[in-house]
Amino acid sequence: MSYEAIVIGVSAGGLNALHTIIPELPKEYPLPVIVVQHRLPEADDFLTTYLDQESKLHVKQAEPREPIQQGVYIAPAGYHLLVERDRTFGFSVDPKVNNAIPSIDVLFETAADAYQNKLVGIVLTGANSDGSQGLKFIKKNGGLTIVQAPNTAESPFMPKAAIEALEVDHIMPLVDIGAFLKTLPYTEKA
Repeated sequence: MSYEAIVIGVSAGGLNALHTIIPELPKEYPLPVIVVQHRLPEADDFLTTYLDQESKLHVKQAEPREPIQQGVYIAPAGYHLLVERDRTFGFSVDPKVNNAIPSIDVLFETAADAYQNKLVGIVLTGANSDGSQGLKFIKKNGGLTIVQAPNTAESPFMPKAAIEALEVDHIMPLVDIGAFLKTLPYTEKA
């Protein structure tokens, strides 16, 4: 099996978790990485700017109708981030899902529709159950599921909820996830 995209969901403790994984990926890393970090609607771009400065890959905020390519995309505050079937980004101002906007479940489910079994879903540290149903949907579509080992999470509730919701493919310490992602087979672009 080869993969075409990675989606990451993270909440409380997310800055440290993302800073542990994203800078480890090399500049030529072929898979797009799409991130939902729970943030307040009025949150600024600190997360995106900080990760871009610390990483070899370009980190940017996702934009509507933007084609998904190599790099790291961060969901903007105040919108649900969707992956359209043509593999561009869509935005939604629908009500909160799991008390969050952006919602991890919304990203995961739409990305699973677009990428099917070529998607990798990752749930990291967080204080609610957002991401569990989306990760279940990724697994149902044949994608690869990864959850941060709860004992390595600043807030273990979200990883524990995901582990309880489905049979996860890999449960691993935060420090091992970046190295693991570098070993994934990927689909060559034509």
